[in-house]
Amino acid sequence: MTGLAAPGHLADTADLGEFRAAVRDWCRDNVPVDWRRAQTGASETEFVAFQREWFERLHRAGFAVPHWPREHGGGMSVERQVVLYQELAAHDAPRLVLSFVAIHHAAATLLGAGTPEQIARHLPAIAAGEIWVQGFSEPEAGSDLAALRTSARRDGSEFVVTGQKVWASGAQYADWCLLLARTDPDAPKRQGISYFLLDMRSPGIEVRPIRQATGEAHFCEIFLDQVRIPAANLIGPEHGGWQVAQRTLGAERGLTMLELAERLGNAGFDRLVRECLTPDPLGGRPIDDPLVADRLAVLDIEITGLRALCRDLVERHATDTVGPADASIVKLYYSELLQRTMDFATEIGGVPAHTVLRKPMSGGWESGAWVLDFIGSWEWTIPGGASEIQRTIIAERGLGLPRPSKES
Repeated sequence: MTGLAAPGHLADTADLGEFRAAVRDWCRDNVPVDWRRAQTGASETEFVAFQREWFERLHRAGFAVPHWPREHGGGMSVERQVVLYQELAAHDAPRLVLSFVAIHHAAATLLGAGTPEQIARHLPAIAAGEIWVQGFSEPEAGSDLAALRTSARRDGSEFVVTGQKVWASGAQYADWCLLLARTDPDAPKRQGISYFLLDMRSPGIEVRPIRQATGEAHFCEIFLDQVRIPAANLIGPEHGGWQVAQRTLGAERGLTMLELAERLGNAGFDRLVRECLTPDPLGGRPIDDPLVADRLAVLDIEITGLRALCRDLVERHATDTVGPADASIVKLYYSELLQRTMDFATEIGGVPAHTVLRKPMSGGWESGAWVLDFIGSWEWTIPGGASEIQRTIIAERGLGLPRPSKES
């Protein structure tokens, strides 16, 4: 396996062209050639083993957490992050599915609100492969997250937590959980919530996978029955968890999009174009239809705009100039563009596309199994704040529009 200097060192000595050439060489030597075949129909054990090995391979190269601060193993410039994700997508690299919450959501939360002890405990562990899950949504608290009812009662130096979480991605594999629970039932709903770091090996936790329409069980329910969490695992002030959660949701709606935008453009859209260029049994090509060519042109323009939005958002994070609605704009744009693209790809794929009923477990939402990709794209317009919620945030926080009156 070919190694490569950590990107922070390389960025200091190489120009952008040299960096791209180095990443390209690394991808040729390290991206598993047959990973799609091996991960299609893989068992859970095989999936987890593959994800851990792929994370370790990226980590050794310095490519696992390029967005982290330099002192924690990141420090890659925005320009180099764009190049990195472009090359990974161009070489059809697998996604870090299991590590996604850990390296993005957990890291952003810890760096923004964690104590020095919490940061020192968890960031090195995440860099070593620790898996995290997000325990936010509940059966009656999805888009209205502040309506959550999971309770956390203080008992000396511990909190005792009881309740249920749902739509927890990858909970069956997780070592730790980012958990929101209500610590003051009498306070206004956004003021009585606390944020905890929960060890998933704690007694009283039951995880139940949810079988999806695609046949996968990516989402889970988490049941908490008198689970004890040390008070030292409280992140941010007691009853101040809502403000801390905004950092987590900001990472979900913002910085994570840079990679996803490049995958949509370099992997998903390119695959769609190749399919449109492929002759059918009668010799015709979808792209010869002016309506198809026009739709492709529109999608190409929209993806270019998405890439520009994502790059701008990352640059704003680096200079601490992110607007209150910027992340919501990117999340809304990406999620609905992804859905439109996969819908069109399913239409182009026709009847044969409906016979592809399996996709690689370590892939994204642009795998080429168009029907499953389209179904999966709904993960983005509903969880993490539905499109309607994002539009409300943009209207109120971004544009300064008034909240609608109760009479309207």
